[in-house]
Amino acid sequence: MTAGPVWEAGEKTHRDENFPVASFLVSKRHRAPIMAFYRFARAADDVADDPNLSEDEKVFTLDAFEATLLGQTDAIAHAVPLRAALAERGLSPQHAQDLLIAFRRDARQTRYTDWDDLIDYCRYSAMPVGRFVLDVHGESRDTWPANDALCAALQINNHLQDCGADYRRLDRVYIPLDQLEGRGIPVEALAARKASPALLDVIHHLAAKTEALLGSAQLSHGVRDTRLSLEVAGIERLARKIVHLLKERDPLSERVHLSKTASASNLIAAASLELGRRLFAPGNAQPALRGGK
Repeated sequence: MTAGPVWEAGEKTHRDENFPVASFLVSKRHRAPIMAFYRFARAADDVADDPNLSEDEKVFTLDAFEATLLGQTDAIAHAVPLRAALAERGLSPQHAQDLLIAFRRDARQTRYTDWDDLIDYCRYSAMPVGRFVLDVHGESRDTWPANDALCAALQINNHLQDCGADYRRLDRVYIPLDQLEGRGIPVEALAARKASPALLDVIHHLAAKTEALLGSAQLSHGVRDTRLSLEVAGIERLARKIVHLLKERDPLSERVHLSKTASASNLIAAASLELGRRLFAPGNAQPALRGGK
């Protein structure tokens, strides 16, 4: 096996995300594999977003991520802990491999034709993250449809929040081209300091479609593990808060992110409501914090 990393990860951590990653709400025994998965994903995403790497260099490095994950090399330091965590839990590497499909796509593809094309991207870039967390907790695959809707919504929120920065820094446009072309909007409009009325209409329309995804996502109600359900309830609430901002504001000129304080207060409020729902539901005899310490 080859030793040593072939690439170094960036500075962004789980504290910079729009949603909590393995917060204190999650059982301690589940945090290590979730954080190993997150660090793997964060590092691979940094490769795909690195403006100093060519397309071929990105794909070569992402292939090394997969080879390390599968035990064929130790080239990528961030993949080794995940490989160990998967072996310890008897879990498949498929969710991590699905993420790599999305990151290879990011290395090669900079435009998306329509909503279905964007959702297909989310199938690989976002849905596997939630599916992995559910698998770590031993949850039923019956939860996957709600997970997939929530994860897709989180991903599209992020695309809309960062639509200007993604275009300026990486020439990457996640807003479906049919939406832009239908209103006669060139992609160069994303470089403006302020969105035109037509572009703003498109962004608000996509935010409404994302809100519809969240309307079908009640993952917190379907999760058996109470600790996980509390965190998911918080994530659902944060996603809805961001959608609300995106339906009213211009991400090219206005803040469409929640502050750390607002995120924390919304997480606590949603978790409290979900805990109350579980405690006082008729016939509910499960412990308040099922899932252990």
